[in-house]
Amino acid sequence: MTEPVAIITGCSSGFGLLTCVELARAGFRVVATMRDLGRRERLDQGAAAAAASARIDVRSLDVTHFEALPAFVESVVRNYSRVDCLINNAGFAVGGFAEDIKLEELRLQFETNFFGAVAMTKAVLPVMRRQRSGHIIQLSSISGLHGAVSVSSYSASKHALEGWTESLRMEVSSLGIKVVLVEPGSFQTDIWTRGAVMGKEATKNTSPNFQRSLRMRAVIQQIPKADPIVVARLIAKIAQEPHPKLRYLVGRDAKIQLAMKRLLPWK
Repeated sequence: MTEPVAIITGCSSGFGLLTCVELARAGFRVVATMRDLGRRERLDQGAAAAAASARIDVRSLDVTHFEALPAFVESVVRNYSRVDCLINNAGFAVGGFAEDIKLEELRLQFETNFFGAVAMTKAVLPVMRRQRSGHIIQLSSISGLHGAVSVSSYSASKHALEGWTESLRMEVSSLGIKVVLVEPGSFQTDIWTRGAVMGKEATKNTSPNFQRSLRMRAVIQQIPKADPIVVARLIAKIAQEPHPKLRYLVGRDAKIQLAMKRLLPWK
């Protein structure tokens, strides 16, 4: 049997890195992508520790370079003949009260988190249509289900991804293509640290929300954050599931977070 082939975006850290290793261990040929190949060391170390390096093909890709994505997918098909799974993981979070976020910052958030995922999906759909099979797994968030103070931009991008993905699932289910949303709660990934981006106005003490932002930052730092391997293992399981659900809300605290978001102290 031909080995299944997976493309994963945003593999330099976090869920993307761990999912690469988990899928390689499960027998997938993994095309692991990241914008900057200079940040591949952690992935290489994780793959080597799992004896999975031979199954991981690391390539440079920026999901916001939309015009280059179809050619990238074609190159994968030339090398491996098929694409069985696309995992749209690349993303980041813009922090700050909505009043302080500039339109260009909001657009940049959508370019990666929403349009990047849409463009990658559209690039693989012709391949999966020909195969009459394939899994498309979108990394959404608990914030795609419920708004939260100081992450309106991130939440909006994930809400958009949720709606688009739910519609897509209905459109392609008859073609043998499975479309899934994974919605993590709080996990210890770089999105809280190196991957976090603050709106420029939000960091200035001239902002009317500056003190509230400081209080919210303290609250966010205190939120318990689970081991991200849980999400990676779930994704690997979904990729092999013949009849996956539309949504997977994951994290021992995820349902509690969903209920508590409106109660966070922000005034």
